[in-house]
Amino acid sequence: MSHADAGIYLALLIAGLAVTYVWRLAGVVLVRRIDPHSPILQWVRAVATALVAALVARMIFFPTGLLAHTGLPARLTAMACGILVWRLAARRIEAGVAAAVAAFLILQALGSL
Repeated sequence: MSHADAGIYLALLIAGLAVTYVWRLAGVVLVRRIDPHSPILQWVRAVATALVAALVARMIFFPTGLLAHTGLPARLTAMACGILVWRLAARRIEAGVAAAVAAFLILQALGSL
C-alpha cells in the first residue's frame, strides 16, 4: 500500500467518524429539550415497539435460513417461555431473551418438537 492509498483510507476513516459523532453530539444536545411524556415521543415509542413485534412475528411464522428448518411448535414454545420469564422477572428483557433462547436450544437438542 502506498502513502497515497493510506492517506485516502485515513481521510475516509476520519470523515466517517466525524459524520457519526456529529450526529451523536446533535442527539445529545437536542434530547435535553424533548419531554419524554410528549405525545410525539409516545407515538415514536409505539411505532418502534410495533416494528420489533412485527419482526419477531415474522421470524416465528415465516422463518428463513436455518430457522426455517425448525418446527413451529418449538419456536412458539420458546417465545411463550421468554414472555413468561420476562413477566416473572420484573419485565427484564435480558431474562426473557435468555429464557427463550435456552428453551429453543433445549427443544432443538431434544428433537421433540
